[in-house]
Amino acid sequence: MKFLLLFTLILFSCSNVAKSSSDSQWTPLLDKNLSQWEAYLSYRHKLGYNGEIPKNDEGEDIAPFGLLKHPQEYGVYTVDKAESKANGTPVLKVSGEIYGGLTTLKSYRNYRFKLKFKWGDKVYEPRKKLLKDSGILYHGAGEHGKEYWRSWMVSQEFQIMRGHIGDYWSQGNSAIDIRAFIPEYIMNPVADETQDYISVGEKQANKGFVLRKENHEKPEGQWNELELICFEGKSLHIVNGEVVMVLANSRTLDENGIAHPLIEGKIQLQSEAAEIFYKDIYILEIEAIPSEFRQLF
Repeated sequence: MKFLLLFTLILFSCSNVAKSSSDSQWTPLLDKNLSQWEAYLSYRHKLGYNGEIPKNDEGEDIAPFGLLKHPQEYGVYTVDKAESKANGTPVLKVSGEIYGGLTTLKSYRNYRFKLKFKWGDKVYEPRKKLLKDSGILYHGAGEHGKEYWRSWMVSQEFQIMRGHIGDYWSQGNSAIDIRAFIPEYIMNPVADETQDYISVGEKQANKGFVLRKENHEKPEGQWNELELICFEGKSLHIVNGEVVMVLANSRTLDENGIAHPLIEGKIQLQSEAAEIFYKDIYILEIEAIPSEFRQLF
């Protein structure tokens, strides 16, 4: 009887330790001071932007705003007091008025990253007549402003766009392999875990964009939960609990076409001409792909 009681107590103790350990490993990344982030702002892009450095009326190059002294400077990235009070937790407001990225101070390699977002009402040029847009950039490496919009790091993108949550874009000279249906004629590749991998991005046959498998976005005004899982160059885009893209072999391509692994880096939240709110931003460092997702690779 004593043995049975002792065995039961040990099992109960181990269960509680495991649960406590699992729960405590999720690290919150959002506080009222944005203390775990830095912000870089580039330009108030105008309609007709062509990838070149914007110029003033005298034809001179305009300098980007650059790396800010404090993430909330200029009011593009702020912790919104009203939304924070209403939700009982810090809520990040991204105005979208100036292009840029809110970037983690720390680099990450193998992790689960999750957050909740909802759209705001405001939109700006050059996207006033286009879909609201933002995104999570991961494995960010090198300098800020090293891609087409001169706003973000070389990275991989988990897109947040109205009706396109979970799409993939390459940023700068990045490339990756994605399980997707091959495109035909003017069609885009469409992600699906039943398909073989296709190569996408810099110097690849598929030029940097893949549609998510399905649309799992909630009606505008409601909070959506996103999760990004990264492990040794593999990644998953998950929208409201549904896997919408399976990716592997994250890399960059140099000017000679030689591939270099891109499997570690910073995480950025884009400011891209649309107002958006984020809350419940957490990260969990991992030692393996979670068992429920391993068959996808």
